Amino acid sequence: MSSSSRIIATDVAIVGGGIVGASAALALRRKGVDVLLLERDLCGARASGVNYGGVRRQGRPLSQLPLAQRAHQIWADLPALIGTDGEYLRSGHFKIARSQADLQALESYQALSRDFDLGLELLSGASLRQRCPWLGSHALGGSFCPQDGQANPRLVSPALARAAQRAGAQIHERTPLDEVLHDGRQFLLRSGRHLQVRAPVLLNCAGAWAGALAAQFGEAVPLRSGHPAMAVTEPLPMFLPWSLGVEGGSIYCRQAARGNLVLGGGSGLALDAERARSQRSAIAALAVQAIELLPALRNAHFIRTWSGTEGYLPDHQPVLCQSRRRPGLIHGFGFSGAGFQLGPAVGEVLAELACDGRSSTPIEAFAIERFAAHIPT
Repeated sequence: MSSSSRIIATDVAIVGGGIVGASAALALRRKGVDVLLLERDLCGARASGVNYGGVRRQGRPLSQLPLAQRAHQIWADLPALIGTDGEYLRSGHFKIARSQADLQALESYQALSRDFDLGLELLSGASLRQRCPWLGSHALGGSFCPQDGQANPRLVSPALARAAQRAGAQIHERTPLDEVLHDGRQFLLRSGRHLQVRAPVLLNCAGAWAGALAAQFGEAVPLRSGHPAMAVTEPLPMFLPWSLGVEGGSIYCRQAARGNLVLGGGSGLALDAERARSQRSAIAALAVQAIELLPALRNAHFIRTWSGTEGYLPDHQPVLCQSRRRPGLIHGFGFSGAGFQLGPAVGEVLAELACDGRSSTPIEAFAIERFAAHIPT
């Protein structure tokens, strides 16, 4: 590292300014810890800003529900925490069943998740048609979670970073991490020729790019990049009160307050390491499914499509734990397209791990050792 670089010492350094990294920075400042965050782009510009905006607990693996419940409480206090509601609305989330097997799966999930008090209500037959007159005939039923909802990721994620900055965090945007070392006592981070950061604790919140940092310290994981296919319609008359998903995956949809329908489903295309876009075939398939489930969309126009880059792990569970190879390194990545709702709670957990070495929320299922076959001995 160049001796001419500006050197900043801090208690905790964070790599990645998405919703996880920004939430961690805010949680650390609320504990009185000095923190510096490096973001290669603008905070919230990557996966945290291009996702669908679903804020749901329903449908998550049971192992994620304690974390999701913790996040649910934080979302309720969002305006006090970050100075904006981010268009967060507990509109309800409805997971659609298109077959009897889907209905059985939703019934099973209702039973398995009962201890978490999600308030799930199963609908089918006449009750479905009465409550959901906007649904097409391809929907046989579904599961309604009344307190789940939606928000605008383009507002929430940057606002978390700004709130952390107001609380005293040093936020460095457009500052890519070029080199990270460990001298036996602390981490040494370099960005360009003019910035060095020294910290005893490093949070790896780099999203789809977090695998390289983990591997550098001997903890390689099978992280791959995924690119969601997203679209938004012109403003339409309000007809959809709930955020929607489909059992087994595929399409998801919500209607924003101004009337636009935000939809996602299928995969986009990576243009290079930094950029991605939706594919025509994915958008065409999305349109067909959307019209089958929501006939009101038959003559609607898409006014924009987009994609981004998210980090996926094979089991669709995140890595959220302390490193077993390098003391002081803490991982929070691999949320597989489902990290938006969890993000504020993950930030608090990371702050607990940094300060106390343990979390009050169960995170054993997210240990990096489950990928031991990929980690050199």
